[in-house]
Amino acid sequence: MNPNLVASLIILFLIFVSMGVPALGQSAEFLPEIDSNLKINSIMRAYLQAKDDRDEGQSDQFSIGPSMQLYFKPLLKLKNITTFDLDDAKPRMLVFEMGYRSLTAPNTPSTNRMVSLVTFHFPLKAGFLISDRNRADLDWKSGTFTWRYRNKLTVERTIAVSSYHLIPYVAAEPYYVDKYHKWSTTDLYAGALFPVGRHTQFNLYYEHENNTGKKPNQQSNDIGLALYFFFSLEEKQ
Repeated sequence: MNPNLVASLIILFLIFVSMGVPALGQSAEFLPEIDSNLKINSIMRAYLQAKDDRDEGQSDQFSIGPSMQLYFKPLLKLKNITTFDLDDAKPRMLVFEMGYRSLTAPNTPSTNRMVSLVTFHFPLKAGFLISDRNRADLDWKSGTFTWRYRNKLTVERTIAVSSYHLIPYVAAEPYYVDKYHKWSTTDLYAGALFPVGRHTQFNLYYEHENNTGKKPNQQSNDIGLALYFFFSLEEKQ
């Protein structure tokens, strides 16, 4: 199949699901996010994330905290297909990450979360990129410890619109949740990354979540807008 046709179909899908949210009989929530990334050297990057975090059926929850990423030399094939993506981790085949998040919500105790991630990037033909993110959340809340495992698979491809390049993608992320002893949540995403200049990138996406941890099943639809900033200490040298 023509890769440009595939990319066009992805964009049409984004428009369809965005317009189709009201038809699902549920109101879509808006999820803002800001990530500030600082590249320390060729193998290390730190970032601070602040976002509305309503995954796994949570409502009105805010998450903030830092992370440290470790990666190695870029792979040439990955570097070629991620030329217009400002995320310096994308050209690396393997990325390790450790971080902390503080989660707060009205009328409930806060949660302290340690996160650990391993992400693999694989180049495909016709300029497609697959990302396989494996994430473990270790939570402490009111003296109780719980954990969950999340596996997010993303397929994306950069396309050109005149002289501008955007990056549409689709993704799926199932959760294994310790307290339910099963794969209880699945998130589906469709979105696009919009680079702006050398340091700023927007991520506009639609998210549908199905949570079977509680009865009856809970479903939600969200429109997210993330703003990513990318800076480097190496630029100042």
